[in-house]
Amino acid sequence: MTKRILIVDDDPVQRRLLEEAVKRFGFGAVVADGGEQALAVLNGPDAADIGVVVLDIVMPDLDGMGVLTRMREAGITIPVIVQTGQGGIDTVVGSMRAGAYDFVVKPVSPERLEVSIRNALKVTALEGEVSRIKRFRSGTLTFSDIVTSSPPMERVIRLGERAATSNIPILIEGESGVGKEMVARAIQGSSERAARPFVTVNCGAIPDNLVESILFGHEKGAFTGAVDKHIGKFQEANGGTLFLDEVGELPAEVQVKLLRALQEGEIDPIGARRPVTVDFRLISATNRRLLDLVKEGRFREDLYYRLNVFPIWIPPLRDRREDIPKLVQHFIARFAAEEGKRYVNSVSPAAMQMLMAYEWPGNIRQLENAVFRAVVLCDGECLTEDEFPQIAYQTQGSAQPTGSPSLEPAAAHGGPSEPSRPAASAPVPPQHAPAAPAPGDSSRQTPFGFLRALDDTGHVRPVDEVEADIIRIALDHYRGRMAEVARRLKIGRSTLYRKVRDYGLDAPADDEAAE
Repeated sequence: MTKRILIVDDDPVQRRLLEEAVKRFGFGAVVADGGEQALAVLNGPDAADIGVVVLDIVMPDLDGMGVLTRMREAGITIPVIVQTGQGGIDTVVGSMRAGAYDFVVKPVSPERLEVSIRNALKVTALEGEVSRIKRFRSGTLTFSDIVTSSPPMERVIRLGERAATSNIPILIEGESGVGKEMVARAIQGSSERAARPFVTVNCGAIPDNLVESILFGHEKGAFTGAVDKHIGKFQEANGGTLFLDEVGELPAEVQVKLLRALQEGEIDPIGARRPVTVDFRLISATNRRLLDLVKEGRFREDLYYRLNVFPIWIPPLRDRREDIPKLVQHFIARFAAEEGKRYVNSVSPAAMQMLMAYEWPGNIRQLENAVFRAVVLCDGECLTEDEFPQIAYQTQGSAQPTGSPSLEPAAAHGGPSEPSRPAASAPVPPQHAPAAPAPGDSSRQTPFGFLRALDDTGHVRPVDEVEADIIRIALDHYRGRMAEVARRLKIGRSTLYRKVRDYGLDAPADDEAAE
């Protein structure tokens, strides 16, 4: 939802003019006829929706300077644009010292007011992102840093706040990309272990023969190649929180040692003569139902009940679409600053409607990457449908835009090209394969999500080329998470590693993306 602008002026004509101007800018407006009413709004339940305050300095009773003073005392950091018909230097200096962001003189032009409002919103977004990054790195991230406005996520936050008051083991379940690690970090930052170590282990990204050493550590000479003593992740997390992502991927022998660590509060490093006592808070996460793994005999039942003491399920993005506008604005502010495109500050209504209609199988991570690409491609102030060619193709059912990346080997790792509007050709139903091109016809592009069966000469492509393509697509689609890729392709993980090596594919060094 777009932030609303609070207009504070005792002149009804001026209030109405400012309200109409703000609505033309694309923002919602809230009006107040005096300082006391403005403070009531800023301290009320809808204060989170206020992005900027346009404040008249000269008002009866509580004037603009008084409002600024009271806001500073209450810790309200919403940017304030002050306006007055008396543009003396003393007034300007006084208002800026009192905490005003900008100053305009009546009658202010609509263009000048719009620039001031948009700049204030961008500065606020950047300051919030910088503070969030600092808290993320220091282990003090809290639930107020989670970008959401949907009822399902409010329930998640309530559960997380309750869990943060104790050291109870927590199991966070949800699809890939919904933000499980963010919730885990918020639990840590809201607990007594805030600012203590937060150690993340992606269990699906570790080769089976190294899991025990990485988690529990080893002594020098414990096995061939152990030339030095290694401190495991459990000891790194001593005093803080250990976050086991994709815990269902742990081998059976490691599950036994994890169960002992939870029961006794001590671990057995490989080659150690005696156990090591550790004090840690365990938060586990999985994108699969552990209960199903238990039924399949792939996960210990006793360990499951040890981990599943306080379950939290995070709904997918398609079930909380109210979060999409806020997330989009959040990512725009972040990537516009990172890419040096500070003029990019909004998204068109048509593009937002398209984003709201999409199912987002990759959840927040997919949305983040889509906005990142859109900001890089954008040359104006507003993101349009043209900057989301892949989303437009899948939501509108039209042919693949010429700017969307091809799934052919030659283009799989190429950079993004300039997008264009979808062609007016007939849509290809997603459940049916497209018609094969005629021999020698290489002008037709393969729609997004399909593999080419024929080469440019019209002959069937060799099996190894097709297999290399599907593995490459799976690596890209699941962001290098080898365990997930192997599971979806229904092959062993060692077989997948071998094929990646044989085909010369680029497997990410960190082959497990953070949740």
